[in-house]
Order: sequence, then C-alpha cells, then structure tokens
Amino acid sequence: MQQYDFLVIGAGIAGASAAAYLAETHRTLIVEMEERPGFHTTGRSAASYEPNYGPPPMLAFTRASEKFFRSPPQGFTDAPLLIDRPSLFIEAEGQEEFTRELLEKASALDEISQSEALQLFPVFRPDYIRRAFLDRFTADMDVDLIHRGFLRMFKARGGEILLSSPVTAITRRNGLWHIKAGTHDIAARVIVNAAGAWGDVIAAMVGAEPAGLVPKRRSIGVIPFEYGEAWQHWPMVVDVGETWYAKPQSGKMIVSSADATPVEPHDAYADDMAIAEGVERLMTATTIEVTRIEHSWGGLRTFAPDGNPVVGFDPQTDDFFWLVGQGGYGIQSAPALGQTAAALARGMALPPPVLDHGLVLNDISPERFRSHVLA
Repeated sequence: MQQYDFLVIGAGIAGASAAAYLAETHRTLIVEMEERPGFHTTGRSAASYEPNYGPPPMLAFTRASEKFFRSPPQGFTDAPLLIDRPSLFIEAEGQEEFTRELLEKASALDEISQSEALQLFPVFRPDYIRRAFLDRFTADMDVDLIHRGFLRMFKARGGEILLSSPVTAITRRNGLWHIKAGTHDIAARVIVNAAGAWGDVIAAMVGAEPAGLVPKRRSIGVIPFEYGEAWQHWPMVVDVGETWYAKPQSGKMIVSSADATPVEPHDAYADDMAIAEGVERLMTATTIEVTRIEHSWGGLRTFAPDGNPVVGFDPQTDDFFWLVGQGGYGIQSAPALGQTAAALARGMALPPPVLDHGLVLNDISPERFRSHVLA
C-alpha cells in the first residue's frame, strides 16, 4: 500500500492547481474517476477571464490570479494563457437593479454611450440598449493550457496521478485515511476533497456533514456567423441580468442563456430548451439570424448555498479538507485559489495578493457553512 501526505480527489482545475502547490513540499497523489482529467467541468468552460464576475471571495481570487496568467512560471506553458478580449455589459429594459449590483462590485468598469457600444458590437438593435459598460481588462483563457500547465507542474514536483480510479471506500485507522480507488489501495494523512459536483458524495464516505452542494447545468450552443474581417475581435457581450451572453470563439459565435438548472451529479449534456432561449434572446437583442446550431455542450457548475466556495479543514472530521463550490469561477481563480488551499492545508500564511484583493477567510471557511447546516 502506497502512503501519501495528501490525497487529492479530483483532477479538475481545483484539484490540479492545489496539488501542484502541495507537491512542492509534500508527497501528493491525485485520484480521478474518469479516464482523463477535467472531464466534467474544467473542459467545458466558456473560457473567459472576468475579474468582475462572481461573489466577493471569487473576485479576490480571480484578481489575484491575473499576474500568474500574464506571467506564468517558467516551464508552465509555451504559449499565452490569456488573449485580451473586452467584455460589454448591456442593461436592457427593466434591468436597473442588476446594473446597481454590478457597479457595486465592479472595478475599472467604464460606462460608454450607445453609439460606442454599437461600434464595438455593430449587430445590436439600438433600442435594446439602455446603458452600456465596458470592461477592458477581460480576456479569453486557454483552459487546456492552464489545466495542463498545473498538471505538468504537479508531476515535475514529484506528484502522482491515477486515472480511471473512482473512490469506492474510505476508512480511517491509526491516524490515516485508507482509500480504495479503482484497483488501488492507498493510505494518506490528509484527504483533499476536490470532487466538484461529487463533493458531498465524498463527504458522506468519510462521515462528514454535507456542504449542501448543488450542481447546476450550463448549456452553450455554437452558431455559424460571419461579419466582415474584424468580427472575431468583438467583445464578449453579457446582459447585466445574466439572462444571455455571446462571444466569438474559434471562428464561430457561442451563445448561452446563462442557465443554472439544479441537477444531480452526472455527465452533463446541453439542454436544447436552454440553448433555444439563449438564441431567442440573442436575436431579440441583435440582428443576428440563427438558422442552426452547429454544436452544443453542457457542463456542471457546483455551488454551496451562499454561492461562496468551501475551502478549509472540516471542523468535525480530522484531516478532511474541503476544496469545492467554485461555481462558474474555478478556472479564472485557479492560481490564487490553488495556492490559498495549499497554504491552508499546510498550516501556512495566506498568500498576500488574495488578502490585498479583499479575501475574508471566514467567507470560505467550512465552519461558517457548518453552522448553517446544523441550524
């Protein structure tokens, strides 16, 4: 039986990034139930870096991650992780309250005129736009490069990974966790629960109280589109009420109704009705005529009840560390969140950048959520 300091369950972006930092100082193993890492959520992202998107803890992690994305460590990647693409936030009729909420948390967001918005995204119907706001500091993310970079970092530091190894049993003896993962028997001092939508399933296996995680499906459609020479450099467009978004990607246009349908943990597929709603809203807002969907996909975004991630040691179960509930913000926050999780798991000080960007530790602690569950 192999013995490790940390066993990370889940090879998505959360598990991969935290494990990469843990492996720097401790013997660390990742176990993944699928045959490849990042199968359920990481590989199904809209791939946008949005520093004004998410609840306060995720804003702190995302903003603290930008330096890493812009200047990654040597050997992490051989190509850029971010390619600048501004984001255009549009207030439609009746969305004034959503605008107020956006402006309360936004940083470096510029209000622009209707004519300026039409210059940036010329297919808008002018009467759709009530107000427009431009974020010049957003970007497309190369999700595959980011994920592979963390796995490369992890392996370079001596980390090991087991694929096609679902966890089927966990027991605790003599101060160690004993885990059955696929055909492997493993012992570890600490379990890091980075199982995403299956986070509460893993918690039940160790006898911990659930966090109340809710996986929510997001559906994205790909439509053929052409508009002159420069349209592929248009901004990402989001209505402030988050009822739809669209952006150029790989020579096509992606569109979503920003659906967040609660589902059981599973291999998510796109919901045709949700995609149809997104297409209808796109055609209401613009002059684009959609005649067919070329491709679609669905992914899971997992949330705790208060929308904040759950990161830290369980207050009632020894050596069981939570790293779940990143919602739709996991990739853009991965460098700082992974480093923060590793610091907490090792009992070290938090990285200064996340504190500089306003992280409040109690907002992500399992203890704040445990009192809610037990109330």
